[in-house]
Parts: sequence; structure tokens; C-alpha cells
Amino acid sequence: MTPEGWSRSTVSGVCRLQNGHGFKPTEWSDDGYPIIRIQNLNGNRRFHYYAGEAEEDWLVHSGQLLFAWAGTKGVSFGPTTWDGETGVLNQHIFRVHPLPGVDRAWLEMALRHVTDRIEAKAHGFKATLVHVRKSEIDTYEILVPTLAEQKRIAEILSTWDRAIEVRRHLLALAKMKNTSLMQKALSPLRLAEWPKGRIADISTRVTERNSSRDLDVLMIASGTGFIRQDDKYSRFMAGKSVESYTLLRRGEFAYNKGNSKKFQFGCIFPLETHEEALVPNVYVCFRLKSGFSWRFYKQLFDSNYLHRQLGRLVNTGVRNNGLLNITAEQFLGVTIPVPPSDEQDAIAEVMTAASNLVETLEADVYALQKEKSALMQQLLTGKRRVKLDAAA
Repeated sequence: MTPEGWSRSTVSGVCRLQNGHGFKPTEWSDDGYPIIRIQNLNGNRRFHYYAGEAEEDWLVHSGQLLFAWAGTKGVSFGPTTWDGETGVLNQHIFRVHPLPGVDRAWLEMALRHVTDRIEAKAHGFKATLVHVRKSEIDTYEILVPTLAEQKRIAEILSTWDRAIEVRRHLLALAKMKNTSLMQKALSPLRLAEWPKGRIADISTRVTERNSSRDLDVLMIASGTGFIRQDDKYSRFMAGKSVESYTLLRRGEFAYNKGNSKKFQFGCIFPLETHEEALVPNVYVCFRLKSGFSWRFYKQLFDSNYLHRQLGRLVNTGVRNNGLLNITAEQFLGVTIPVPPSDEQDAIAEVMTAASNLVETLEADVYALQKEKSALMQQLLTGKRRVKLDAAA
């Protein structure tokens, strides 16, 4: 059903999409116009340049609406407004030209709505890398409000964008402060002052298996720590093998021997979100002895302090089901600083407060994005109508 006063159209009915030029490596230069590629739409300011004579259709000025028709889902695919210097447009990106009676800001929101629908259909190898032909994009249906409503919808959604941008700025500052605090608290000079001990000296190995209780099954994601297995894989995968999973309690640690971009030789996280949970028995689990702060050692492990030691233990030619071939005994034998307990507590208190602020701001950004997305869905489909003032 078409909302009253609106019309039905398609992408090709509200804008014209013009593809960029395929610049060959032989045309690259050290100066001239920057060649705007997909990675440059996400803030990357590392460019190749074109020093030849640029056709007018290739040029992109600040404020130009673009649409990347090949890119990473949720990252580079879809519409964006170019905010850099004048450059020439590479292939896989369209210049977007609104047709008469179409507001540019509203059009960007409408194309974002189209992008969400395209990404929702992506599957298989397209689940993350999306590649869509112009003919397919052109046929996507769009509900078109009056020009006055378009401008009002864009104004409302832009307010949400500004709120999200403010939170992102605060989040970036909080992360910088967190990093600075960690570098000061765990500086090489301070680390050198503290006595050293093995993980085995200050902890007890945790090997207790699952009981009959029904507990959440968790996995470790290198970027975030513990997450539910069914959230990571969209389904529960343990099956009967869950009986052999390790019972972990709040404040106890697990070492995941899988490598990642952030933690090349595995990562270590404490359980914080649950009082008790089950984790795969391939994780090396341990609890600190009395007098040692798990919050302090959480910060130490998050700083990748063990990178070099663990790297020396790895035989890169040997893998076990994709896991690094570090035994539990080898891992528990690595050395760590052991500051006095009062210093552990003081550092943990400061670092925990900084980390909590980062987590709060991350949650704020996520919540605002979800709320904006829901509102955009309602406004762009006419399920919620905007109020226009008398002048409009």
C-alpha cells in the first residue's frame, strides 16, 4: 500500500548511477588527482594518483554522493558522501545524480535502506563480500514522498547521525585514554621493577567438567572475549560433547590457542558476564590464587604481554585442528610480572574504570545505530509520517 501523497518508483526513477573509470596500474602516479577507491570511502587516505588529463565525468568533489556497488557488507558497500579533496573515481563506485524533485540527503538515506535490503539477501560467498550489477540496483523499489517530506525525513535522520557521530568521537577519545593509561601502568620501566613468576606459580589449573546443570556454552572471540556459542555460529554446536566441556566460574581465565589478527599466538580472557558457564575443553583454564587480582591480569593479558613468549613456543609447522601446538604445561610455564597486591588493585581500579567507559560508549553507539535503523525503516516506508510546518 502506497502512503497517501507518495508515489512508487525505483532507484533508476530517482537517480542516475554513473560508474567510475578503471584506472590501470600503468596509469598510477605519485602526484595528480587522488584515485578514489573503495577503501578510501572508509576514511583511508592512502591514495594512488592520476596525473593525466581527467574527463569531467571522472571528477568527484567534496559533497558528492557515491555508491560502492562492490564491497564488504556493513563496511564499504552502499552509499556515502565524499568528504575529501577533489579526485577521480575508480571503478566499482557510482557517482549518484539525484533526478529533479529528489532531495540529495533523503536520497542517501533511501539508498542506505536499499543497501540494507540487498545485504539481507546476500548469502554464500556473498555473505560478507557483496557485488551487485547496476541493472539489479536500478530495479529496487523506492517509496517517494513529496519533496517537503523528503527534506524533513532527511533532517530528522541527520540529527540521529550527528548524535551517533558525537558518541563515536567520545568513544575514540576514551579508547585513546585507555591505551595511554595502559602504556603508563604497564610501561617497560615498571614491568622491569616487579618480580617475575610463572602463571603456574600464582594460579590453579581448572579442569572441572560439566555437571548436570544447564549452563550457557561460551566461546572466546579475540576482539570481544566470551560470547555465547549460538551467537557466534547462529546455532548450538556442542551437542553431546558438551558433557566434556570445562566448568568456568566468574573471574577465572581461559586461554584460547586459536590465532587471530589481534592475538597471533592466542588470547586470554576472564569470565565476567556469567557466574558460571561451560567452555570448550581445548581451552587452558585457570584461577588465580588468593591475593592476586584477576582484573589486573586481565589488563596485562589484553596488552598482549605474552606475545613474544608464546611465539617462541609455537612450532608453525604443526597444528592440531587449527589450534596452535602450545601445551597447557608450556602455557602455564610462561613468566609474568607479580607486583605487590596493593599495586595490582590500584592499577586494576583505574584500568577497569577506563575500560568500563569504553564499553558503555560502545553500547551507546550500538543502541543509537539500532534505534536510528528502526526509525529509518518506519520513515522511509511511510509507516511513520513526519509533521510539516506551515511554510513547508
